This record gives sequence, structure tokens and C-alpha cells, in this order.
Amino acid sequence: MKYIVVLGDGMADDPIEALGGKTPLAYANTPNLDKLSKLSEIGMVHTIPDGMSPGSDTANLSVMGYDPKIYYSGRSPLEALSIGVPMKGTDIAIRCNIVTISEDDVPFEEKTIIDHSSSEISTEDCAVLLNEVMKELANETYQFYVGTSYRHCLIWNQGSVVELTPPHDVLGRVIGQYLPEDEVLKNMMKRSYEILVNHPINIERKKQGLNPANCCWFWGAGTKPMLSSFEEKTGKKGMMVSAVDLLKGIAVGAGMGVALVEGANGGLHTNYEGKVEAAVKSVTEDGYDFAYIHVEAPDEMGHQGSMERKVQAIEYLDSKVIGPVVEKLEAAGEDFRLLVLPDHPTPIRVRTHTSDNVPYMLYDSTKKEEHTWNYNEEEGRNSGNFVAEGHKLIDKFLQLA
Repeated sequence: MKYIVVLGDGMADDPIEALGGKTPLAYANTPNLDKLSKLSEIGMVHTIPDGMSPGSDTANLSVMGYDPKIYYSGRSPLEALSIGVPMKGTDIAIRCNIVTISEDDVPFEEKTIIDHSSSEISTEDCAVLLNEVMKELANETYQFYVGTSYRHCLIWNQGSVVELTPPHDVLGRVIGQYLPEDEVLKNMMKRSYEILVNHPINIERKKQGLNPANCCWFWGAGTKPMLSSFEEKTGKKGMMVSAVDLLKGIAVGAGMGVALVEGANGGLHTNYEGKVEAAVKSVTEDGYDFAYIHVEAPDEMGHQGSMERKVQAIEYLDSKVIGPVVEKLEAAGEDFRLLVLPDHPTPIRVRTHTSDNVPYMLYDSTKKEEHTWNYNEEEGRNSGNFVAEGHKLIDKFLQLA
């Protein structure tokens, strides 16, 4: 038996009047999910432990079977693992987004945060910008590391875990009250704006109608993570397929394989075909039992507040991931179980994460059920199936409980 998780990051949502009172998941044209749901168990799962922040870090740890209350040590340290940062026990890792803030003629603290992803800037362009920041701000205490797209890492030697605000939580707001209390970090953010605001890359981006990547934003501080081995824990050899450093970092920490897929960028137009190919090859040819396909696009579209593009992201997940995965595994003659779910909601109305329960669908090619339901939030709630502790869903999926 092979096991595949398809994780639509932030895919869950609230009913939207413009969609006829449906959520994007219920509204989207998803023939593959509709077909499979009638042969599957659906239900709801609580992925965010009470009292914890509804981040993709805590949520994906939960989906992968790691209780965040035990294993979570901060978001950025997981990302640091994925890009090979040699963290010491005394290091603090901090996420360094390069974001878009307003360029109006007001003091830095009175500027507004516009875009947490700088129009999904490419890794190549963002690396050039970060290198400009590093020339002036990097030293023995603060070291920067290039990640993917707008997502980078700052290592603070002998630092402390300070409270920092995620940029996607405060889009459209004046930044003053959300800046770090630590004066050094705050001044580094301010200086980064001065370095980047007139950089040629940003001048050209504005000419093209793109948001400039004009300021470093620090958040997600944490200490070196200590995850137990996924294979020792579950008896399954696992592969991670994701464009996002956070997910790759969880995989590295858990001793899983990490597929490197060219053109996978975490955006709406990522290399879906390459991700499917990598996942299927891992379980049909390379000796893996388990593959985790992470699709970031629904979350990004939720942060952008784009109802239409979130629907499109879900339709791409259905047509470019779900359908081909099932087709390829059936063609290979493999018995398999497929788990489809979001990690958390990213509702259009708030443009950030919430802690609400999310719908799951569990399909077993050897034990096809008979139902009339479709896979979405409302029918998941009405199914009567509920997993109260998200980290226990993996045991149900892997038939360990």
C-alpha cells in the first residue's frame, strides 16, 4: 500500500455571497474530487491546537503527525533547515520576508504594508536585493541566508525569541505598532527600506506594474527544532514535494526525502506536473511508501484577497494534481490511500489564517465506499466524522490506529 497526501495550503474558507453563499472549495469545478469523494470518507479535522497560532508551521506539523505542542519551536528554524543553515543551539532563526510597503513621503513608522510577497517576486531577483541588504547589515551577530522567492532567513547569534508580527496578518495596515520592539531589528528593517526603495530592480518592477520588494520584514523567531524520525515513528519512508522552505525544513528535520522540482515556486502557475511526477516516482520506483504533495497557491490567493484566483488555484489542484496522481498510480497497478485536506483556512474576508476546522477526504483504492456527498466544508461538517486532535489523523490514514 502506498500513501499520498495532497495538501492544499489555506484551501478552506468561509461562504462568500458573490459565490452564491458557497466557499471557494464548494464553488470550484472539481470533477476529480467530486468523483473520489463519493468513494471516500470525508470529515473535519482540528489541525491547530487550542491556544496556538494558526500558521502553516503548526498546521503542517499536525497533519504530518507531530503534535505542535511538543515539537514546535518556531517557524523560521524549520525553514533554516531546508536551506542548509548550520544552526547552533544558541542561534535564533527569524523569517525575513522582503515585502512591499508604501513609498509615500511619511516617516517609516507611518507607512502601510501592501504585499507580503512583493507580487511573488522570483528567487533570482530577490537574491540580488537581499545581497544588497547583506552588504551593509550582515555581521558576526546577524547573518542572512537566501531562501525561495520572497522568503529568506536571518540567523541571530546568541539572540532571543522575541515576539514578531507575521506580515500577512496586517496587510493594509500602518506598520508602526507591528514593528519589532527590539531596536536593532527595527532599525535593520528601516535601513533595508532605504537600501531597497530605489534599487534598479524595484524601479523596473514598478514600470511593469509589479509591487516593489522594498523592505525586509522579520517574523517567526525560534530555536533549533528537534523532530523525531518520520520513518521510525510511522514505519513509512516518506518524501516531501513542495516549493516552500517551511515544508522542506519539516521534512529535513523528520529525516524524509525532499524532491527538488524545477519550476516549483509556490505560486498559482507552479510546476504541478513536475510535482506529481516526483511524488509518483518516489512511491512507484524509488522505494518510498509515503509522499506529501504540498500546494501553496490557495493560501497565496487567500492572502491576496482574490476570490477568483483562489477558485482557480483549487481547480488547478483538482485537474493538475488530484486527477493525474490517481491516474498514474492506477496505471502503475499500485494499491494506495489518498488524503486530501488544507492545513488551515485562509479566508478571503480576512486575508490571513484562522484556526477553524478543515475538511479532509480519505480515499482507499482497495475499499471504495458509497456516498452522495462532495468534498467541501459544509458536507464535511455534515458527515459526522471529526478528528479532534489533528496530529492523530495521520495514524488513521496510515492505518496505524
